[in-house]
Amino acid sequence: MDLDVFVTAHRSEWDRLEHLLRRGRRLTGAEADELVVLYQRTATHLSLIQSSSTDPLLTGRLTQLVARARSTVTGTRKASWRDAARFLTTGFPAAVYRSRHWWIPTAVLSTALAALLGWWIGTHPEVQAAIAAPDELRAMTRPGGEYETYYSSHPAASFAAQVWTNNAQAAALCLVLGAFLCIPVIWILFLNMLNLGVGIGLMSSAGRLDVFLGLVLPHGLLELTAVFVAAGTGLRLGWTVIDPGPLSRRTALAQQGRAALGMAIGLALVLFVSGLIEGFVTPSGLPTWARITMGIAAELAFLGYVYILGGRAARAGDTGDLTAVERSAELPTAA
Repeated sequence: MDLDVFVTAHRSEWDRLEHLLRRGRRLTGAEADELVVLYQRTATHLSLIQSSSTDPLLTGRLTQLVARARSTVTGTRKASWRDAARFLTTGFPAAVYRSRHWWIPTAVLSTALAALLGWWIGTHPEVQAAIAAPDELRAMTRPGGEYETYYSSHPAASFAAQVWTNNAQAAALCLVLGAFLCIPVIWILFLNMLNLGVGIGLMSSAGRLDVFLGLVLPHGLLELTAVFVAAGTGLRLGWTVIDPGPLSRRTALAQQGRAALGMAIGLALVLFVSGLIEGFVTPSGLPTWARITMGIAAELAFLGYVYILGGRAARAGDTGDLTAVERSAELPTAA
């Protein structure tokens, strides 16, 4: 393409578009229609120039023109409470529901791994000896030991905030690092299940597994579910790098990445609830059955939220991604 000829042929259109943009809201109906046509043409011109020229000044001018025109054509849109309500009632639960084929197997396999590690540690004294000295093990597992006092060692509010922050970071890491071919997500999951397995094994070897489960289950059901959802979504994102399906790899990653970002926000809210339970319910003086019942109720409420609201939204076509208006165009619009 002869750049000088191309610029000479289309400069008048770019100048006209710039003039219309300066007029802003004072455009007539015909001028507004003209602006849309010129925006489409200029976007196409920019795409052609970017693919065949390295002129930074011209590319910069057209990029700025296209950005300003797009803002004028689509309008600036501010987030509102309606957007937040739509996200919580359709977008987030739909994204979780649609990724269930990833996080449910992740939950099953991870729980089985934790149980297997717990059995191995609990039935092999030599493994326990490798974890800590006998005196240290007794200090952890005895009545009033470290496993029990852990949940009441700090004021409930600050403990809940600390737990929420730590768990939200773990979930975010699973979501973000999934793009690195799934490997970091698997490692994070393994570390979490190893910690859980150590607790199960040591407390079961001391004959106090019921105490341990009574402390873990009230908050752990919802907390681990959130971690499994994050890990499953991260694994799905990593698999998209390997197999993007019918879409281009860039488009598929953008779609999954936007949904994952929304899920990070939603899961932070879920983990906030589990943090409140861990900070205020787990160390409370309530009977064990009452604390576990509250944990089961929170878990069932979340699953119902995902399968009822999320299933309905997913069947209606919601993917948890941004709406078409909110997304950037994947291809330049032809005139």
